[in-house]
Amino acid sequence: MSEAVEELKKLQDMAFPITAMGLVSYLKSLISVVCMGRLGQLELAGGSLAVGFANITGYSIISGLALGMDPVCSQAFGSKNFPLVALTLQRTILILLCASIPIGVLWVNLEPLMLKLNQNPDITRVASLYCKFVLPDLFANCLLQPLRIYLRSKGTPWPLMWCTLLAVVLHLPITVFLAFNLHLGVPGIAMATFISNFNTLFFLLCYMFYAHRTAPDPSLCTPLTSPPSMPTTLGVGDEWGTLIRLALPSCLAVCLEWWWYEFMTVLAGYFHKPHVTLATSAIVIQTTSLMYTLPTALSASVSTRVGSELGAGRPSESRLATMVAMVIAVLVSLVGFSWTNLGTRAWGRIFTQDSEVLELTMKVLPIIGLCELANCPQTTGCGVLRGSARPNICATINFYAFYLVGTPVAIVLAFVLELGFVGLCYGLLAAQVACALSIITEIWKTNWDKESMKARDLVGGGVCADEEDQSIKSGEEAEFLKEVVFQK
Repeated sequence: MSEAVEELKKLQDMAFPITAMGLVSYLKSLISVVCMGRLGQLELAGGSLAVGFANITGYSIISGLALGMDPVCSQAFGSKNFPLVALTLQRTILILLCASIPIGVLWVNLEPLMLKLNQNPDITRVASLYCKFVLPDLFANCLLQPLRIYLRSKGTPWPLMWCTLLAVVLHLPITVFLAFNLHLGVPGIAMATFISNFNTLFFLLCYMFYAHRTAPDPSLCTPLTSPPSMPTTLGVGDEWGTLIRLALPSCLAVCLEWWWYEFMTVLAGYFHKPHVTLATSAIVIQTTSLMYTLPTALSASVSTRVGSELGAGRPSESRLATMVAMVIAVLVSLVGFSWTNLGTRAWGRIFTQDSEVLELTMKVLPIIGLCELANCPQTTGCGVLRGSARPNICATINFYAFYLVGTPVAIVLAFVLELGFVGLCYGLLAAQVACALSIITEIWKTNWDKESMKARDLVGGGVCADEEDQSIKSGEEAEFLKEVVFQK
């Protein structure tokens, strides 16, 4: 019991600042949306289209690819292989920069693409402006995402939270100044977005350089420079292949889930009274985004804990971290379920006063609460699989759960049985349940001793593993001496 309490404290110390950072980031996006609404209906529609397009084609890919470094860094920190951590960070940044080039080309050509899809020309023009002016944010995220994972894997998430909070505090006046005082409109909001992320990046780099100068172990705080024991080249070889093999399924797992929510929004536009279903869909997306902060923080925390313990050669501690995290996930999911069932009308009134939208929102939020009962354990389980370098399992499960289970159920209920948007939400529920059951089954079948050996192959032997080797060698030497003595 004492070990479980100690593990609970470790997870809490890591999850709390990550949750706070998620809520602060949610506030930042909310500021941007509110400012778009203040500019006018056209600006809100165009900005929303641009944000959705950027999420699907850009941010989901960048954040997903960055997660490939998660198991390597957490396991390498656990095994004290600091040169590998720095090299992995450098390589991940380079991978993201390469991936951002075709994404940037796509964003620049948003307007002709949307016009070919028969989108409204005025809305498309506003969306295109936003995507062009937010292009520098791609570069900022190529650095920010890996640095966040690096600091989290290092076990220091608090600087992330404070740097993000400081940048968001500056985000509101910068947005108001550019969008309204300088009359830049939507381009001003886009500029404020990338300025905010560059501010976060600047604050993080300042912290890291300060930590490098004051930390007793400099190799722990130099992710952008090469320690003396590290090769100076970024070369190619097996290590590049390993990182890419982890990055691609991590990216696929993230994108498959993100894209399904956007797919649900698109389908919502085909129902009778699409303005009602689309407005309700927007409320659902905002609700799930807010509730997702806790599962995401728990997933990131358990990924770091599992990876660190596996890298250190302690499989039993990895198993304990998994068990404690899954229990917390169940409790968090119950909180989300209660919230969506008890405060449906009050929550809906925050977004709209339209009676039809409120009525539909009150129907679907309890279903979203049921989704949360499965979503939190599923997201936490994904963190366990990611920390043990098994993102391919997450990608496979997400594909069949969301697209082979959730999509057919959603289409049949929504269009064949004519349940409308409620049917889409039941499709999401089916996908979440299938996903959660599959991931929990995979975790239940995990051989932690085998995963510890795999971690040793990935990042090298940990401190505990080295001690174990030394004890084995000492035992063998003792047996040899006994044989020599008895033979004499």
